[in-house]
Amino acid sequence: MKLDETSTKFLKIKCSKCKNEQVLFERASSKELVCLVCKTKLAYSTGGKINITGGKVIKELN
Repeated sequence: MKLDETSTKFLKIKCSKCKNEQVLFERASSKELVCLVCKTKLAYSTGGKINITGGKVIKELN
């Protein structure tokens, strides 16, 4: 039996303010996702994929 691959990913995000790198789930349900170091708002949930506002995606992790 073969398992179907999902289209969701984890994203490595670099904070635009403090340059901290952290991993976020592409379809996070939390309303607001913040940097763990400087508390800058990195992204928010849209009900589907997250909308990145305060950082940059540097890598997609499978």
